[in-house]
Amino acid sequence: MLKINKKVEYAMMVLKFIATKDSSELVTARDICTKFKTPFDSTAKVMQKLNSEKILVSAKGIKGGYAINKSLSQISYLDLVKIIEGNDVGRVCITSKGDCENLQVCNIVGPVEILNKKVASFLGSIKLEQLLFSSPINKHIL
Repeated sequence: MLKINKKVEYAMMVLKFIATKDSSELVTARDICTKFKTPFDSTAKVMQKLNSEKILVSAKGIKGGYAINKSLSQISYLDLVKIIEGNDVGRVCITSKGDCENLQVCNIVGPVEILNKKVASFLGSIKLEQLLFSSPINKHIL
């Protein structure tokens, strides 16, 4: 089963919430945290990353906040994960301490790499607009 990092979850929540607002309405990290009970620091950092990647645009000041800057139909789920988690996403046989200690003798490295490529290809084909605004009740979700 696919495991979604909390920061990726926050990013999806942010993007879906902001995308439903009028384009002239700015949203703050505090707005998101209040609405969805997410931690402020993590939410603010996610929004800053999205801003630095030009997915969001920010306005400073008392009435400042964020707005969508790039269509969610142009951003894949995999793009979002790479932005939030970094480009090392999807590397197989990697642990927090580096390469798996069994890498040289493991007999499933090849199959795991094939599986990873197929999953990455699929996740790269799913656009955020499609993912965030499709009804889970529909049989033709993706």
